[in-house]
Amino acid sequence: MKNDLDLHMLLRVFDKIRTKGEQIEQGHQLEGVKAVSDFDGYTVVLSDVQCNLTLFFHNKYEFDYPSGTAREQFENRILYIDKHF
Repeated sequence: MKNDLDLHMLLRVFDKIRTKGEQIEQGHQLEGVKAVSDFDGYTVVLSDVQCNLTLFFHNKYEFDYPSGTAREQFENRILYIDKHF
């Protein structure tokens, strides 16, 4: 995920968090990653305490993170969820 985000994998992780994670006030959470969607499901958000990744319709996204280390830790959580759940 360093240079180009695999949007299909991210949507798969979003689904895994929603189906296997714990329900919280806003969305679901699994392994420290929160998954939230808007009312129609066209915009989804994956986030942890430092990073926020918003996936929009038509394969567009916005990724907000404070440092490269924070992004790397977020990516590792995402990859772990994809591989182990």
